[in-house]
Amino acid sequence: MEMQGSRPLAVTQQQAWESLNDPKVLKACIPGCDSIEATGDNAWAITMALKVGPVSAKFKGNIALSDIEPPRSYTLGFEGSGGPAGFGKGSAKVTLTPLDAGCELAYSASASVGGKIAQVGQRLIDGVAKSMAEKFFTRFDEEMQRRFGPPPEHGSEEPGEGGTLKKLWGKLKGASPQDAATPD
Repeated sequence: MEMQGSRPLAVTQQQAWESLNDPKVLKACIPGCDSIEATGDNAWAITMALKVGPVSAKFKGNIALSDIEPPRSYTLGFEGSGGPAGFGKGSAKVTLTPLDAGCELAYSASASVGGKIAQVGQRLIDGVAKSMAEKFFTRFDEEMQRRFGPPPEHGSEEPGEGGTLKKLWGKLKGASPQDAATPD
């Protein structure tokens, strides 16, 4: 299975890099993830629940990073076993590119599966993988907003021009937003 995608993030390249290397963030963002524990430098043990069609299992596996170029990119290798349900292994190249407003997270992944999980059919497996990737991106984006705030609003931020700061200052002084927009 081959898969690739990208998503703009409203955080800096450094913020995204640090978050992609934080097991707490990854645990919160990876669908079905029960735990991620460090096993060495740039290596973790992971447990997660996975359901592909009629096959569901708890997978235990390992993640290891290589080709690390902070804060730009790394290659993530993974392998896991779900007992009788089967196994999966593969790798993903993850790249962060700075943009004018934040950065872009891009990935290119290849994986293979075996056992019962492989018997459900490639189209179903591809669909589940794409759904998991989209859920990860959505959760990661939400976590970035929770940690670092929402993207800045478009428009003026200058107090003298009726921007958000002037309205906030007016609220702090007890004035209504309309009063804050007009000078005394």
